[in-house]
Amino acid sequence: MMKSLLDPKIDFVFKNIFGSSKHPKILISFLNAVLKPKYLIIKVKIHNTDIEKHFLDDKFSRLDVKAETSNNEIINIEIQLKNEYNMIKRSLYYWSKMYEEQLNEGEDYSELKRTVCINILNFKYLKNERFHNGYRLKETETNEELSDVCEIHFIEIPKLKENSDEKDLLIAWTEFLKNPESEKVRSLEMSIVEIREAKDELIKLSNDDEQRQIYDMRAKILKDKISAINKAKRDGVEKGLKQGIKEGIKEGQYQEKINIAKNLLDVLDNETIALKTGLTIDKIQELRN
Repeated sequence: MMKSLLDPKIDFVFKNIFGSSKHPKILISFLNAVLKPKYLIIKVKIHNTDIEKHFLDDKFSRLDVKAETSNNEIINIEIQLKNEYNMIKRSLYYWSKMYEEQLNEGEDYSELKRTVCINILNFKYLKNERFHNGYRLKETETNEELSDVCEIHFIEIPKLKENSDEKDLLIAWTEFLKNPESEKVRSLEMSIVEIREAKDELIKLSNDDEQRQIYDMRAKILKDKISAINKAKRDGVEKGLKQGIKEGIKEGQYQEKINIAKNLLDVLDNETIALKTGLTIDKIQELRN
């Protein structure tokens, strides 16, 4: 009896499907779908294909897919389940490290390759309704492109509309990540060889007891991380609320002193009003002016 399919949005599963040298055509198809290059990618060299246990145990580790393409570019793909509110800056930081680490001392800048970060998000993040956004370096007024050497993509799965055109290969892959057991994906795997290959690999992983145990462990670790993020957010909101109430009370008390002082201006001198309200003499004089 076939078990339920594992979630391909869990980084352990995603890396096993898209970051394995055993079936590079899956990654090639996905990259061509995202980047839509002028010259199709025909070959990839996938790095860090092994998944070491200490990475699986660490809730702060990220099981990214890293590769070089036949178009002489370096790619990093990260999938993230929960908004950690730092995606743009972290992606820029990762991109800069990937770009900088290409050169050893004494090597020429001309050796630097085009570097691309692809972020797959299981939440809405950017302030538009498009499920896929790609960014490059451009002139702020004319929109003239400075270079395509830096490219950062965001794919926000929840923004994919129900009536999206599945003939678009990126939409097809996003449907697979969203729900590999859906009727849409069953139809897609009949016509797209790479999606069928990805589905077969997912079925294989899902029916392997050892891989399922690793998946359960990784899913729990990521769930604990999400819980920790949510708790930190709640604590921050609660702390901010308490501080706001405290400051509001203080402001209200201060305003009440001001009102009392105003009522006494015509009957008492500054020193006496200051003594009764706790306001400074300078403040009371300011109220008189």
